[in-house]
Amino acid sequence: MALQIAIDCAEPRLLVPFWCEALGYVVEPPPGGHRTWNEYWREVGVPADELPTDHDAADSIVDPKGVGPRIWFQVVPEAKAVKNRVHLDLKVSGGRAVPLPERRERIEAEAARLEALGAERLRVLTAEGLDHYGVVMQDPEGNEFCVA
Repeated sequence: MALQIAIDCAEPRLLVPFWCEALGYVVEPPPGGHRTWNEYWREVGVPADELPTDHDAADSIVDPKGVGPRIWFQVVPEAKAVKNRVHLDLKVSGGRAVPLPERRERIEAEAARLEALGAERLRVLTAEGLDHYGVVMQDPEGNEFCVA
């Protein structure tokens, strides 16, 4: 079984470059030597009225190492209205074997890098005496994710 993550969005052209940089992924090339994804979709029978109007825009990214799941940015007509029920956790701290101050530094460095790419910091997840530190963020379309 393979896992694909689908993220509803309005503008894949905003999210594809952000998530490629955030995850170290690459834009997925169209299959079978097709020049564009629309060319491929037309060949397999997708009706013209269901094709993206941005003919050359990429809407999926893949792990160049072939380990992580494919991520597809699915265009939907409605805007995001409430908190995500599912979100991505970017694990950068090194885990509990790493001292909390070092984990905090790693997480803060990654959160700053992602802010420079267009993410927004929402809040920090920490409490006195708790051996955890994380940052809740939003991608350029407002989808929540955590850096921990």
